[in-house]
Amino acid sequence: MAAKKKKQPSGNIVAQNRKARRDYSIVETFEAGIMLLGTEVKSLRAGRASIGEAYAVDKNNALYLSNAFIPAYESAGYATHAPRAARKLLLHRREITKLMAAINRKGMTLVPLSIYFNDRGIAKVQLALAEGKQKADKRQASKEHDWKRQQARLLRDKG
Repeated sequence: MAAKKKKQPSGNIVAQNRKARRDYSIVETFEAGIMLLGTEVKSLRAGRASIGEAYAVDKNNALYLSNAFIPAYESAGYATHAPRAARKLLLHRREITKLMAAINRKGMTLVPLSIYFNDRGIAKVQLALAEGKQKADKRQASKEHDWKRQQARLLRDKG
């Protein structure tokens, strides 16, 4: 039997965490559902969300997305949601136990890479099991990126 193919965000991406790939070295990625209220879904569909400082924590044998900012829906009445509330992530039990064991190890964290709507219109979060980079690692990655850019420029100008 062939290995299961990793799912990539296929729908419209609502929010991306661009700093995550720079600040962390990604070990593995996962797709998770997210429990949202109606006003949160409306706000996401309007394209208003920020996951720059977000991370996942484990509480009561479940994973929650903390510090993700989904602003209040403007057309909502009096019953709105808290913008930075912890939102439950929906994963299989096997994946939850694997991720909780990994993030309890030193240096590992679970960061969201993007929030998007899949083909069926369901909100999903792409999570990454990641290890924090040191300052020297970030500088080395920056040097490599600059060198690749310079190589491309030289090849383009010469050819």
